[in-house]
Amino acid sequence: MKLSSKIFNSHPSTDGDFFLGMKKILGFKPKSLEIYKTAFLHRSMNKKDDKGNPVNYERLEFLGDSMLGTIVSKHLYNEVPEGDEGYLTKMRSKVVSRKHLNELGKDLGLLAYVESRIPKAHFGDNIHGNVFEALVGAIYLDRGYVYCEKFINERVIEPYVDIEQLEGKVISYKSLVIEWCQKEKKPFNYHVYEDTGNDELKHFAVKLTIGDRMLAKARATSKKKAEEKASKRAYFALQSRIENK
Repeated sequence: MKLSSKIFNSHPSTDGDFFLGMKKILGFKPKSLEIYKTAFLHRSMNKKDDKGNPVNYERLEFLGDSMLGTIVSKHLYNEVPEGDEGYLTKMRSKVVSRKHLNELGKDLGLLAYVESRIPKAHFGDNIHGNVFEALVGAIYLDRGYVYCEKFINERVIEPYVDIEQLEGKVISYKSLVIEWCQKEKKPFNYHVYEDTGNDELKHFAVKLTIGDRMLAKARATSKKKAEEKASKRAYFALQSRIENK
């Protein structure tokens, strides 16, 4: 039995709607609809192929991440001939940042196509970027590099990649704050603790201390997000001192 027939049991009309939806998003006709269906298949569906291997979008996400990085790197290499390795790496990180990919996935309305046993309202923002990367992987398997590059150029590079704007875009406020503290030889500490409060989702709170002063507080659904939010607040509190160094 073919993988596609075992995994999906869609009605022709449903396939037609999915085909039209993909054609609109991609800008071209998909050849293998089943590859794109896999790109929207969440692991909670517990699908397996005829050899018992798990089937979901995560492997396509891995492939799409690589293709996205390669094509964006090629663009930056061609567009910024004076950029050294460090510059190009930093610029690529800004283009393919998780926040940016999440925004792309939202703009394309990809969540509407996700098959999951988990209510979509319970997903965090990263589902949008994960599925976007899986879609890029599906394009590469279905139509090859040329179509993959065309999609990324039209959906990512042309509308969003402005070299001058990217040069001024902050990737991580935490990195900026830590770098400044290290240059100024100021001790700093991120004190993170669980803070559930009245929320159903577990939250984390963080207090950022620089020297002997508690400079910022924040809370979020992950330690990383809470630290970044606190760092952003600290950065703007110290902005004139940081930017004058």
